[in-house]
Amino acid sequence: MKRLTFPLLLCGALVSLASAGLAQMTGTDATNAVIPAAEAQTPAATNSSPAAATTNRTAQPSEFETKIQVAREQRRQKDYAGAAKTLEAVLKAEAPSETHRQALFDLALVAEDNAEPVKAEQILAQYLHLYPQDPTVPDILLRQGLIYRQMGVHTLAVSKFYAVMSTALKLQLDNMDYYKKLVVRAQTEIAETYFLDAQFDEAAEYFNRILAAGDAEESREQLECNLIRSISHLTNYTRTIGKAQTFLDQFPKSPDVPEMRFLLASALKSMERNQDAMKQVLLLLQSEQENVNKDPDTWLYWQRRAGNEIANQLYKEGDFLDALQIYLSLADLDKSAAWQVPVWYQTGMVYEQLQQWQKATDTYTQILDRKLDSNDTNDAPMLSSLIDMAKWREGYIAWQQKARQSDLALHPPQTTNAPPAATP
Repeated sequence: MKRLTFPLLLCGALVSLASAGLAQMTGTDATNAVIPAAEAQTPAATNSSPAAATTNRTAQPSEFETKIQVAREQRRQKDYAGAAKTLEAVLKAEAPSETHRQALFDLALVAEDNAEPVKAEQILAQYLHLYPQDPTVPDILLRQGLIYRQMGVHTLAVSKFYAVMSTALKLQLDNMDYYKKLVVRAQTEIAETYFLDAQFDEAAEYFNRILAAGDAEESREQLECNLIRSISHLTNYTRTIGKAQTFLDQFPKSPDVPEMRFLLASALKSMERNQDAMKQVLLLLQSEQENVNKDPDTWLYWQRRAGNEIANQLYKEGDFLDALQIYLSLADLDKSAAWQVPVWYQTGMVYEQLQQWQKATDTYTQILDRKLDSNDTNDAPMLSSLIDMAKWREGYIAWQQKARQSDLALHPPQTTNAPPAATP
């Protein structure tokens, strides 16, 4: 799953705040993704004059500024204990208020990176108490929401995201573009939190609301993708099909294409449109190598999942020809025994259902002849079991064939000799 990213202006300084997008649904750490360790910046005041900026460029950094830079380098080097100690020393010293503010913010970042979310929340709460009117407050609230969500406290996370919007409005920020992006970011995080909480109706409603407002064109592709993910969990398969087909037409080069095609195929299968579902799976399995090479792990994951799920459903429903077509394509995705042996075994079972005994035997023989290597060690018990089952089925087919021949020898087909026709 992919992450949503929205550039935020953190008090006038452009900071890359990577969103904890729906990729987090597959286990990505949202909080640590807010600001990468090597790129974290401390919020800076927005009302600096040109003269002050010139002075800052020429003035030598103070002792406290130097310590903060040392702490940031320690954080980049993952020396979290050292970074915390350096920043705490700055906070205990008689430094300017602005220096204390920067040190307190950096200390929260250290706690986040050191997997101490409770401590990070406490520091950020102290920051809000000390600087309630600071322009950085909406961004701090956003960070708190992401940490709460990482901790699984979704109710508090949502309340923080709502506070982002109300606080930004109350502070009357001059930069309207910044405010719009902040609102979109907060709404997006609310939608994602609802998704994580399995409240798919609410998530879809929020993604729809963001798209309808038209303030997030730069992120429209990801928002559309997240909307489809949300509605795919509901029973409105018609809407899922329509949205997924539109997405594939509008964003053919999107990295989310394999997942969207899987969701489309699943919705089609749920509506018993087996031929259309199979077509989508085959398109996914036979995708151009150029696309697959861009993100091979993602493509392989969705190819395997789509092929397995749809083919297995078709097999259970007795649609053996369509299932066979998918299994044959699946076998070429990965040359490892751990992948091919189970697919070949299922292919042999399909041939049996179709009473193509020789092809079934050849498939089981292919399994028995497969040489395992060192990479198959972890899957050895499963592979050994499948090989034993293939050997048994091969022997069973041979026994059936002999039984049929014996039966024919004992009971040859009766030929009826009709009496000659009477001649006039």
